[in-house]
Amino acid sequence: MISFFVCLVILIGGYMLYGTFVERTFKPDDRPTPATTLADGTDYVVMSTPKVFLIQLLNIAGLGPIYGAIAGALWGPSVFLWITFGTIFAGGVHDYLSGMISMRHNGTSISEIVGIYLGPAMKTVMRIFSVVLLILVGTVFATGPAALLAMLTPDALNAKFWLTVVIAYYFLATLVPIDKLIGKIYPIFGICLIIMAVGVASGIIMQGYTIPEISLANLHPKGTAVWPFMFVTVACGAISGFHSTQSPLMARCMEHEKDGKRIFYGAMVAEGVIALIWAAAGVAFYESTGGLQEAIARLGGQGGVVYEICNTLLGPAGAVIAMIGVIACPISSGDTAFRSARLVLSDWFKIDQQKIKTRLAVTVPLLAIGAILSQVDVTIMWRYFSWSNQTLAMIALWAAAAYLRKNQISPWIAAVPATFMSAVSCTYILMAPEGFKLSAAISYPVGIAFAIVCLGLFLVKVKKVTPAMEQGNAKTL
Repeated sequence: MISFFVCLVILIGGYMLYGTFVERTFKPDDRPTPATTLADGTDYVVMSTPKVFLIQLLNIAGLGPIYGAIAGALWGPSVFLWITFGTIFAGGVHDYLSGMISMRHNGTSISEIVGIYLGPAMKTVMRIFSVVLLILVGTVFATGPAALLAMLTPDALNAKFWLTVVIAYYFLATLVPIDKLIGKIYPIFGICLIIMAVGVASGIIMQGYTIPEISLANLHPKGTAVWPFMFVTVACGAISGFHSTQSPLMARCMEHEKDGKRIFYGAMVAEGVIALIWAAAGVAFYESTGGLQEAIARLGGQGGVVYEICNTLLGPAGAVIAMIGVIACPISSGDTAFRSARLVLSDWFKIDQQKIKTRLAVTVPLLAIGAILSQVDVTIMWRYFSWSNQTLAMIALWAAAAYLRKNQISPWIAAVPATFMSAVSCTYILMAPEGFKLSAAISYPVGIAFAIVCLGLFLVKVKKVTPAMEQGNAKTL
């Protein structure tokens, strides 16, 4: 149990120390933010810092730091190290820089940021990549909650009925001004997410469960290699490229740049704490990784594990909180995924989103595609999500490193984790069952070589330029 508390202290200390170092490296100032200069009452709306923080937390978290952490716990308490140090040195940096650079460029989406700093070819790739990824996230996060709701309601209210309800809600949430629905409801769900994590942590500790100490031994019941599989399985809670698609949403709602550390880096650390708690609960509640694997199989996945843990530790109130978590959290991530997809497309095709007519023109086709995909088996496509997610994080970090270098700022806070994630993404797709299925003897050196090549290209191709790059108007770059 000591290891758990040490990691918890390191996470909090990381926010205060390394988060401050990252902030000082970036140098936020008092310039007007897009929320004030481009206020449109729809996407550019000033909201309070606590509200923006809770919305950001819910947007980036969803079920990620719960489901991913439980799956990561199959490797044993070694996952604590990835959650802790991944959050501080990779995830927090990724989220802070993607949000702040977006703010410096009028709240533009990550695909446009990548294009500005890594070139037009990468911009095209990222535009397509991010839209497809966001639609996939939105679709899966509609079908999952619909199935759960059908299990909890009378037979007449089946999964198709609830899927229709969820998609209708997505339509509303994607279309209406961000402060009218998301701004009012999501802070409440964000608080529920925090309460659920605190309750589970308290229950594990007070009811005498034993959280094992950190060991570097691979305890996965199937013997699945730690590298790179654990680093891809635990994305939210360590580092997730999906966050770079969400941060621009809040970059359009912040009144002051200097709130960036609290909102972007702070929300990532909060997510890391949540992931640490659920990883600890997974290995402690079921006493072994084998017991956890049996529970996942017996209960039909991580959702059943969440319900059993909450119900046992917290009683009926815990069961209600668990259901809110496993239903509301994915829905909240799903609708902001579609909203982000709308903004990516509007940035791509320069579509003004202030008028309801133009928002409808983008929103309706997106949700229609999502509705069609919800009727087919997306299991195979979803297998590629984890890899795609970490690859997106890699690209976003390289773009952030390029921004820093071109603005004559030391790029290493982004370049080091970008190099690491390059090795993770390349090695995973070479080894994974959904990838090339190559041996570790081939995949490991190729993955490391790929990361070194990426770093070399960055150092050679990305040059320092004048501070004018920092101005935030892409037209001047």
